Amino acid sequence: MGIGEGDRRWMALALSLGRRGLGQTWPNPAVGCVIVTGDTVLGRGWTAPGGRPHAETRALAQAGEAARGATAYVSLEPCAHHGQTPPCSDALIAAGVARVVTALQDPDPRTAGKGHAALRAAGIAVEVGCLGEQAERDHAGFLRRTREGRPLISLKLASSIDGRIATASGESRWITGPAARRQVHAMRAAQDAVLVGSGTALADDPMLDIRDLGISRQPVRIVCDTRLRTPLESRLRRSARDIPVWLCHGPNAPEDRRAAWQKAGAVLLECRTTGGHLDLGDMAQRLGERGLTRVFCEGGGGLAAGLLAAGLVDRLAGFTAGLALGGTGFPSIGPLGQAALADYPRFRLTGTQVIGPDVLHLWDRVSPDAT
Repeated sequence: MGIGEGDRRWMALALSLGRRGLGQTWPNPAVGCVIVTGDTVLGRGWTAPGGRPHAETRALAQAGEAARGATAYVSLEPCAHHGQTPPCSDALIAAGVARVVTALQDPDPRTAGKGHAALRAAGIAVEVGCLGEQAERDHAGFLRRTREGRPLISLKLASSIDGRIATASGESRWITGPAARRQVHAMRAAQDAVLVGSGTALADDPMLDIRDLGISRQPVRIVCDTRLRTPLESRLRRSARDIPVWLCHGPNAPEDRRAAWQKAGAVLLECRTTGGHLDLGDMAQRLGERGLTRVFCEGGGGLAAGLLAAGLVDRLAGFTAGLALGGTGFPSIGPLGQAALADYPRFRLTGTQVIGPDVLHLWDRVSPDAT
């Protein structure tokens, strides 16, 4: 039968529904599903907060008996394994749908083609690859963790037009305007976690939460802090029992600091070190092991440079303000070492937006083997 224009229209709806769950479903993917007959939507759903119920289950519950003979549009292959809930492929078969259109095959080895195979074995027509490129982008965090064991990492920069984040005296509030800061809070809402370095934690005493948007769910707050220098009187420690705080530290972090943070309710993740600094590749793997799929790094310059140098930055979000601070200001990215120009990480522009008096540029990493 093939994939037609109508299929793409319904899959676009399924993808948009799935995006509602971003930042809320980890370690599960944020999937969207639409059950359709002709031009009538019988049921729709997206992965619930916490990862269940799954999108297909919610959409089928809405459709009821009307799902028999209908088409289901799902933004990722229906799961085929028994976990805390039965397989969604079984649910679609039991509901009697006639056709299933999916955007991607699930790389999770527990499903990886098995969901599609089960549907076909039950006599259901299956089409794969509808709006697959957009689905790859929407599911990038889940796919990165499944394929590489680490979360998708986005780096946010907010700087002057000459790439500075503070004056020579350290003054930084505020380089960008209130509209840009509000946009950052909206971006945090689609992330599993927000990450900063210990320098930022020491200098700014940040909360790293979502404010003024009417959103109750909060991302995990992570500090990359080799020696656990983040002050015990910080706002992060005082609020650790209300909003999760994770500290990524080295093996030589003082025991008394570990005990104090654990007593406050923080999660401690011991990571390898290299040259006295955290091995950021190991840190990323530890975060993946804990289930995170999307991490939003908000600085500072040393951590940004380390992630870039390690090839761990997948996306860039750069807010640029219309002022220049000059060469004595603090750079938004620390030293990256000596290399040939061709060896520095490259990104391609995916979007530009005016945010109040500032400009937001969005970039995706260019694969090293891309031509």
